[in-house]
Amino acid sequence: MSVYQVEKLMEETRRVAAEFRKATGQTLPVGPELARFDAIRLLKLDSPPEELSGVDAISNDNQRYQIKNRVVFDDSKSGHRIGQLNFDGDWNTLLLVLLDEDYNTTEIYQMDRETAVSAVDELNNDTRKKRGPMSVAKFKAIGTLAWDIDQGLMNAK
Repeated sequence: MSVYQVEKLMEETRRVAAEFRKATGQTLPVGPELARFDAIRLLKLDSPPEELSGVDAISNDNQRYQIKNRVVFDDSKSGHRIGQLNFDGDWNTLLLVLLDEDYNTTEIYQMDRETAVSAVDELNNDTRKKRGPMSVAKFKAIGTLAWDIDQGLMNAK
């Protein structure tokens, strides 16, 4: 299958997921795959040649990325959290892909592994750890903007 066809399929996935949510109020679990696809395409990364624990993408200079996502349906609500991180994985950079209510990527933030470990270690509250290791707001505050919809690719890699 050519890249063009995969891009068309991903666009159709976005459309179907957004329409499904509007019709039912439920979300389809497609955010992680859309985020992975967009991060690889927008940051000019590659899929790993073989499955690597906790690694969703790699760069030409052998950076290994774990990719997390969050679909933000209502900007006015706070407390959005990212999912659990795989600290056993062999990644050295963490990406957070933010998607809007139409499942389009609006921003991608990044942080190195050491910063992510330190941030999660600061959270000693078991309740928060179960919901997610870090809020989107905290990730944005301590991470670096790598890409956004208005400016495109930053020099953050």
